[in-house]
Amino acid sequence: MTRLSIRRIEDAVHKIDRVFQNTPQYHCPHLSRALGCRIILKVETLNPVRCFKGRGTETVLASLEANGGQKAVVCASAGNLGQALAYCGRNRGFAVTVAASSAANPLKIERMKALGATVVLVEGQIEEALEAAIAHSRKTGAFLVEDSKNIDTCEGAATIGLELAKLPFPLDSVLISLGAGAMATGIGFALKTHSPDTRVLSVQPRNAPALTRSYLAGEVVESGAPNTIADGVAGRYVIPDVLTDMLEVVDDALLVEEGSIVEGMRLLYKHSGLIVEPAAALGIASILESPDRFRGQTVATVLCGSNVAPVDFENWMKH
Repeated sequence: MTRLSIRRIEDAVHKIDRVFQNTPQYHCPHLSRALGCRIILKVETLNPVRCFKGRGTETVLASLEANGGQKAVVCASAGNLGQALAYCGRNRGFAVTVAASSAANPLKIERMKALGATVVLVEGQIEEALEAAIAHSRKTGAFLVEDSKNIDTCEGAATIGLELAKLPFPLDSVLISLGAGAMATGIGFALKTHSPDTRVLSVQPRNAPALTRSYLAGEVVESGAPNTIADGVAGRYVIPDVLTDMLEVVDDALLVEEGSIVEGMRLLYKHSGLIVEPAAALGIASILESPDRFRGQTVATVLCGSNVAPVDFENWMKH
């Protein structure tokens, strides 16, 4: 019932640069004591683009190479996908264009440019940036990389699930940040294949609830414009194919408040020494809001990115 294939996910391992693979996954005792459950951190920030997106972009570009396809690609991005595509594209000889909102995180825009991408800024949000990327693709023939809609991005992200399944102890639950859905569907599918008793839980900001509301309704539901500090997961529109995949592999979808996201970032910094962007703290935020649900469990959470402006991080830590 899903677009995902465990064979293709296992094949993706051989397409992805080793710099993005076998990331740290470990029990953090200090954070566990603070939260009342055994926390396993899966750290996807220790690579050249400081996020998990390199797994999916590597898979996309490797597939294009294998098919002798276009050596130019374009995407719309709030920052992390664009950085990953720029880095992987430069290494593989692809010309990379990124359409981004003029209101996007300036640090992420700067890093996309530094990695060699041509960045086109547009008025509006990520949806307007996607329209610009589609127009560029039609005009130039550049391959359009759409995170989560391109199944390669989901199956690249799913390699995280293969690694979690190798832990020497069972996971009761895994908490996965939810934006467009590549991580939740990919990791969820891989874990359900290798560890079917693990509950797969997605987490999204209450102020950017599009995919969660659609999941809970069982159909695409229109949501208003997002208003969250977690810019990496702040999409408004739902990809129907992704929703179908999510309904098959995700056990529950949770929403969290902005204050809990900041507190999650603070606790990760205080107890594990890790600086993460807001989107990476959603799993911890969900435990803070529902401690009884996770008490005594072994719970993994995927820290998906650390592209946060130092001044923003410092301000959030002060409050």
